[in-house]
Amino acid sequence: MKPQGHRFESALDVPPAGGGAPGAKGIPTLRGQDHVGVTVPDLKAAIDFFVDVVGCELITTFGPFRDDTGSFMADTLNVHPRAVVEQIALLRCRMGSNIELFQYSSPDERDAIPKNSDIGGHHLAFYVDDIEQAAAYLKQRGVTVLAGPLPVTEGPAAGQIINYFLAPWGLQLELISYPRGMAYEAQARTVLWTPKAPGV
Repeated sequence: MKPQGHRFESALDVPPAGGGAPGAKGIPTLRGQDHVGVTVPDLKAAIDFFVDVVGCELITTFGPFRDDTGSFMADTLNVHPRAVVEQIALLRCRMGSNIELFQYSSPDERDAIPKNSDIGGHHLAFYVDDIEQAAAYLKQRGVTVLAGPLPVTEGPAAGQIINYFLAPWGLQLELISYPRGMAYEAQARTVLWTPKAPGV
């Protein structure tokens, strides 16, 4: 069922932002989010976790990238000039944005993972149809699963059920499900993209 007030019949009907029109808002020709990039301490271990535990597919790896004398790394990636991207991996996780994993070495590297409450804090969320089953599976695999599943019962996000979990190196991840949608949709002109209905 298409949520009330939804503007587009399919993802192909969504016009690129800007569109070249004078005064249009947003990045010209924007189509959407392509990937999320995350730096990890051990690329092989991270690939193994995302493939064997989460269920993503490794598509390709490449690298290294370095500049031993100039400022290419700082100018291009806003990192220390002598930082080295040892290797990059690109993964597809069923229906949704791709994941890009980086393994760096850098003279000024920090290994503290930000909390959600820190500036720059972040997490990756995975939509599942049965969150109880998904959380139980992660626990059986020895993954640290935080309190939940937690149903959201009030406010615009009512209808969500969430459960945070942690990758072995501490990256924050989330299971999310909203099988009957969320409360905000009843009055929304446009609804959020969701992997459960990717063409809408």
